[in-house]
Amino acid sequence: MDLWLEVIRSGFSFAGACRRKRTFMWLLVVLVAWLARPDLLGVTSFVRSSFLAPAAYPLLLNFFHSGALDLSILTDLWVRFVLGHFSPVTESGALVFVADGIKVGKEGKQMPAVKCLHQESENNTKGEFIMGHSFQSIGLLGTAATGQVAAIPLVSRICEGLRTSTARHRSQLVRLAEMFLSVAQIAGRSAILVADAYYATRTIIVPLRNAGHHLVSRVRWNAVGYKPAPIPKTLKRGRPKKYGEKHHLWDFFKGWSNAVEAQSPVYGEEAIKIEYRFVDLLWRPVGALVRFVLVKHPTRGKIILLCTNTALDPLAIIRLYGLRFKIEVSFKQAINTIGTYAYHFWMMNMTPIKWGSGDQSLVNRTLAYKRAVARKVDAYHRYVQIGCIVQGLLLHLAINFREKVWTSFKGWLRTMKPGLIPSEMVVACALRESFPEFLASTRDDDALKKFILDRADQSRLAGLLLTG
Repeated sequence: MDLWLEVIRSGFSFAGACRRKRTFMWLLVVLVAWLARPDLLGVTSFVRSSFLAPAAYPLLLNFFHSGALDLSILTDLWVRFVLGHFSPVTESGALVFVADGIKVGKEGKQMPAVKCLHQESENNTKGEFIMGHSFQSIGLLGTAATGQVAAIPLVSRICEGLRTSTARHRSQLVRLAEMFLSVAQIAGRSAILVADAYYATRTIIVPLRNAGHHLVSRVRWNAVGYKPAPIPKTLKRGRPKKYGEKHHLWDFFKGWSNAVEAQSPVYGEEAIKIEYRFVDLLWRPVGALVRFVLVKHPTRGKIILLCTNTALDPLAIIRLYGLRFKIEVSFKQAINTIGTYAYHFWMMNMTPIKWGSGDQSLVNRTLAYKRAVARKVDAYHRYVQIGCIVQGLLLHLAINFREKVWTSFKGWLRTMKPGLIPSEMVVACALRESFPEFLASTRDDDALKKFILDRADQSRLAGLLLTG
């Protein structure tokens, strides 16, 4: 009961994103149904889990497509909720965010922004090429009282697949940088973005540095840096030389005499010694001084890390990059437990696409067609954004109501660890088991209960209210 009351209380934080009261009630229904559903089969699962009548299905479809739910305001309110209810990981006073991309397979031939995508993965269950949506996602690293760290999903958007004009195409890196800067602006503090080597580019670094933020990432083995050119004793015509002696970073591993041995700061590692050294060099892609940290790990091998903040301690850089995998864990939960990307919204009047096709061009399309595509993509984004909120609420309950979650969990796990925060799956099971009791025990004048009961399938609801 207490867990569901916290869910409802949290849901009222997003009332400002709804332009009508009825839209807000449907938002609460979706949040409750999403948390209580036993499967990941799209909108139909919301109807089943909340005992709604079949007539509620088209109403739910209209909810996701409706402009009455303002996506930008919903995202803003969610970021503020996360900052107010979690203990964020910080470094030198800066908030630490993580970013990565995820490719979601979609079979629909009439789904905007679906394109042929290449997957670089060593997992043999993934196809090398798929048809689907390409998302870029940002999460905030939060810490629990137990010392555990989790990546709370903030925003996830489709960043490629459509071409709306003949002008230069905005890459997904440009879109990610814009997404991150908007999130950092809401937070109102300096930030550090932790991401993989794909994001160590001028496209990401320059906008971040201009806004006072920094990037921690990895660079490839063939990266090079330059020492600043010495100041000439006599001035000559033309621009002074900027880049001095060239260094192949991997060559620093050969002369390893100046390395420092230290206890590994990587999350979850104990009694492991690493060797590292760092050097500040000019990096030509950004034309500025950055800090490179070269690390030798006894089991993971060699790696070269990059940080645009040359004042940051090398061990802190290693520790922050070691937390990057938390967003991968978040993705697995989003796919397997939450169903964040399990939407199936087709656009019936869309020209069908073929397997292997690339970006869908809207250049020569009518204004009505463009609006229809935009409406459908917004529906995808609303679904995914609410999925991020659902996962964040599960983490909120897991971190801030840990003992109540374990008490409410009536299932069995091979490795039960009540001293640690439960996973999203454990929290979802605890909520699902107590949902009928919550619905039956809630006051008869409760607005949400009345809203659901007025639209419920009485044959499926029979006997439920007697259990309270």
